[in-house]
Amino acid sequence: MTHALTETGPEGSRRAPSGRRGRTPRKRRRVWRWIALSLVLLLVTAGGVGYWLYSDLNGNIKGVDLDKAIGDDRPEKLPTSGQNLLVLGSDSRAGANGKLSGDTAAGARSDTALVIHIPEGRRQAVAVSIPRDTLVTRPACTAKDGSALPSAKRVMFNSVYSLAGPACVVKTVERMSGVRMDHFVEIDFAGFKGLVDAIGGVTVTVDRDIHDHNSGLDITAGTHKLDGTQSLQFVRTRHGVGDGSDLGRIGLQQQFMIDLLSEIKKQDLLGSPTKSFRIADKLTESLTTDSGLASLTKLAEFGRSMNGIDPSTMETIMLPVRYDTQDPNRVIAAQPQAGQLWQALRKDEEIPASAKKSPATGGSTRTGASTS
Repeated sequence: MTHALTETGPEGSRRAPSGRRGRTPRKRRRVWRWIALSLVLLLVTAGGVGYWLYSDLNGNIKGVDLDKAIGDDRPEKLPTSGQNLLVLGSDSRAGANGKLSGDTAAGARSDTALVIHIPEGRRQAVAVSIPRDTLVTRPACTAKDGSALPSAKRVMFNSVYSLAGPACVVKTVERMSGVRMDHFVEIDFAGFKGLVDAIGGVTVTVDRDIHDHNSGLDITAGTHKLDGTQSLQFVRTRHGVGDGSDLGRIGLQQQFMIDLLSEIKKQDLLGSPTKSFRIADKLTESLTTDSGLASLTKLAEFGRSMNGIDPSTMETIMLPVRYDTQDPNRVIAAQPQAGQLWQALRKDEEIPASAKKSPATGGSTRTGASTS
């Protein structure tokens, strides 16, 4: 009689014959090896995608080495931990951008220039607008085509960007003010159309109806959420506010810049620039910065360091100017007010009330619509 080939354990239990022992463990080990390999492949792939996304966003940001472009002949840094940031709103209306406004003039212009002073403690900032029609002395720079651009007196401030780019604008602002610009950020107005749409619009409040056939803006007094196209119309509007000059437009540009910064802060786009790829892509696509901010990591660090500042409480004033006696369509810095303003920023001190009065606007510190 043939007996089953079984073995009995110490408790009388049966075990598989030694010839079959180990097949199941080996099979399990193969399964676990495949699972482990799959996980490794998944992690490598995910890491590769993450790195690609990071590199793509990082590559969007255009950086300018200010020290190399300007040289060593620059004002000293603030004696405190305060900082000065030059924000430029550039407006290229050539090609596709021109179709947004009906203006296809070649080249790009710096339509907005804000010196944002962040005092020690970084709790409340002040933004000083420099009117684009201000006559200034342009220092010697390198033109966009690489040729030497000699110094020139009585040139329009916004022509500096057109001829020589942002580094020369920084150099011009430093020469006229004696204030060191620690960083600069340039926002392409046409490019931020996509950013405004991506973040769901920017809310602004105006205290009067604005009907500007030139820019296309047509809104009533009150609060409005503007999409990308309307936002471009808003920052380009001047005929529908004030006296129709560039000074009237400054108030709207100041307001929109602060409302945009408030929305960026609310969504923590600088503190966490990769939280939404679509929004971060549009944000970084519209930016040119100095090399000290030209990466996601540096931009996020700077954004977090500014976390205590609420853009909605930022004080906005205009560089005190008066109309030029030789050309009434241009303005020049008004003295002693402008000198007092720049001195306060150089020393990181409170700006005196006298330095906020602009003869060209009847002594008021702000023009255009009210801030929201």
